[in-house]
Amino acid sequence: MGIKELKKKLRQLLKEKNAILLVHNYQRPEIQDIADLTGDSLGLSIEASKTKAEIIVFCGVHFMAETASIVCPDKTVLLPVISAGCPMADMITAQSLVKKKRDLPGVPVVSYVNSPASVKAESDICCTSANAIQVVKSLVNSDTILMTPDRNLALYTQRYTDKKVVYWEGFCPYHDRLTANQVRKVKNDHPKALFLAHPECRPEAIDLADEVKSTSGMLDYVRKAKHTEFIIGTETGIIHTLKTQNPDKVFIPADEKMICIDMKKINLTDIVNALLYISPVIKVAEDIRVRAMRAVERMLALPRD
Repeated sequence: MGIKELKKKLRQLLKEKNAILLVHNYQRPEIQDIADLTGDSLGLSIEASKTKAEIIVFCGVHFMAETASIVCPDKTVLLPVISAGCPMADMITAQSLVKKKRDLPGVPVVSYVNSPASVKAESDICCTSANAIQVVKSLVNSDTILMTPDRNLALYTQRYTDKKVVYWEGFCPYHDRLTANQVRKVKNDHPKALFLAHPECRPEAIDLADEVKSTSGMLDYVRKAKHTEFIIGTETGIIHTLKTQNPDKVFIPADEKMICIDMKKINLTDIVNALLYISPVIKVAEDIRVRAMRAVERMLALPRD
């Protein structure tokens, strides 16, 4: 079946099954193009909580589908490729977090949504790159915060708070590969371009940024900007959306190798098969879900960038 036929079959199945297709900004272009909604982790979690569809097909990675299951326990959540994971999320476990909490009694835990459901369940509140600063500022009764699992997001957040931010030694391999030397090279090649960096980038790259934004923040910033040339310091999948929304503007990847392998695992055939067989289903155990939901709900109640 060709791409055109697959897309037609997919739309037919989505209608028949009363399903919604949620697609992360880093997914393949042909999947973004057919999505009911595209967005970042937080935006898609919010949409998942609102949908009237019976089935949520989540084109992203495992922790995102888990988050959809957490906020929508009465829905069937499908992740078309079960092996689509997140290296950063695998850098922390609930057991290791419980041990760390014993070393830091009374210190609130802020966990990035890029974490397993069991870790969210051991956390006080979740955050994303879009609202991490607001989340930490909201914890007015604490002078010290533990942020997991992304050290770069924690170090970025530390710049905007007087609180002491203790961080987990996790990172996104694709964002963390972006060095200051690479940024300088691209900026020298494109001297008129603004450099937009994601908070998951290492501090040396953040220091050279004109703006630091989540993926949703980048999309919004570029849409409103009078500037026409941008260096994009995040996973290259977002450039497809940027070009689609802003055909008269120019986008240059900060590093062409910033490609998340897991985000590219899902293809159109996988989505069609997921709807045909209603599998693989992602379902968070109820005891974990209830505890994780508290942390997610606290996050969803706060503003974002």
